[in-house]
Amino acid sequence: MTVLYLILQGKSRFANSRQNVSKRTQKLLILAFILPIMDIIKDFIKYFNNMGGNMGRSSNNREVKKNNRIDTLRAILACERISQPALAAKLGHSGPTVLQNVKELIALGLVQEIGMFASTGGRKAKAFAPVAGARIALGLEVTKTHIGIVAIDFTGKLLHYTQEGREFSMTDGYFRYLGDIVSDFIQKEQLPEERVLGVGISLPGILDDTGKVLAFSHVLNLKNVNTENFNRYIRFPCAFINDANAAGLAEVYGRDDLKNLVYLSLSNSVGGAILADGKLYTGDHLRAGELGHNTLVPNGKLCYCGKKGCVDAYCNANVLSKLTGGDLALFFDRLQDKEQDELMQVWRAYLENLSVVVNNLRMTFDCNIMVGGYVGGFLEEYGGDFREMLARRNPFEPDASYFKYCRHKLGASAIGAALLWVEEFIQNLSAKNKKNSGIE
Repeated sequence: MTVLYLILQGKSRFANSRQNVSKRTQKLLILAFILPIMDIIKDFIKYFNNMGGNMGRSSNNREVKKNNRIDTLRAILACERISQPALAAKLGHSGPTVLQNVKELIALGLVQEIGMFASTGGRKAKAFAPVAGARIALGLEVTKTHIGIVAIDFTGKLLHYTQEGREFSMTDGYFRYLGDIVSDFIQKEQLPEERVLGVGISLPGILDDTGKVLAFSHVLNLKNVNTENFNRYIRFPCAFINDANAAGLAEVYGRDDLKNLVYLSLSNSVGGAILADGKLYTGDHLRAGELGHNTLVPNGKLCYCGKKGCVDAYCNANVLSKLTGGDLALFFDRLQDKEQDELMQVWRAYLENLSVVVNNLRMTFDCNIMVGGYVGGFLEEYGGDFREMLARRNPFEPDASYFKYCRHKLGASAIGAALLWVEEFIQNLSAKNKKNSGIE
């Protein structure tokens, strides 16, 4: 019995051993089949990752080239003429990179070679300059009482400006008149239509973030109006912008010293624009820069908005022009007459109020402050000791060098609106290159 038990026990162990060997063999066979497949999958993953990386690098390279080309163009647009070494130093790019970009811009008809600089000991450097008339942009300034229109060249320089009196009305006749003004202006100034990029239109009110809806305008008495009404009869592409924002953009355009600026517009209404690093700050509800409705005098004069004591009630252009039959230029002409004591008293009171407003803005934003609009255009000549008035109100600074006079005395809003199309063209330069010249 004992022997039989041992034999049976041996057979059982042998069977179990064979079973265990069979299971191990199956596992080994499975692994032998799966491992090569896993290696293949890893190779595929590596391949596609490399492809994606190369595609990403290719995309990044194109973006870098595009930005370098745009930077080169901007640097040339900011100068009457500039050399390749000066461009390279200004941009921090290598000489060959700058030269390649310049060649591409020349091929596009946007830059030209205009001779040589005087020698400084080595080879004379070639001089490059923008082809200012390569593109033209138009700007329309819509107000309650008149329409202004400008043409600017590719560098942002004002070419032509005209203004026509016309009361605003929400009618088809008014919008047809806007179309006629553009057509007549182009014909009168003999502007080549094929070079016109588009028409920028500045409006006195709050636009939505798409520019397609004039959400609110006290001045024009409009609410939630489709902006397409204004370009109904204009045969060029149009873009829309708030009037004060447009003027602020016009003032900082091409100026490295005014990247941060609060622009105060003193026209028939008071508005403003806030620019940080050259870009508009519009606020959470697109109302940033409504400086005319800051309170200057609590419970003071009635403002057109229905509130009392607003800056607008004390600093709009009508405060002055109503004393000379609505003619603001005549008001300042008569200031020079020593017998006009009443006008001088009004002007001094106006400047005192304005100094409070400007000082408050300086204390709030701690950046350059500029006054423009109708009154701003006269301030440099007739402001007298205005900077001293500002300095007396400021507890931190001995002078008011932060205060800047506007450079655009007329048509600032129209100029800023036109610049929308210059910027659009520059930003899309890569796409236009690809379309017109095969440059990527």
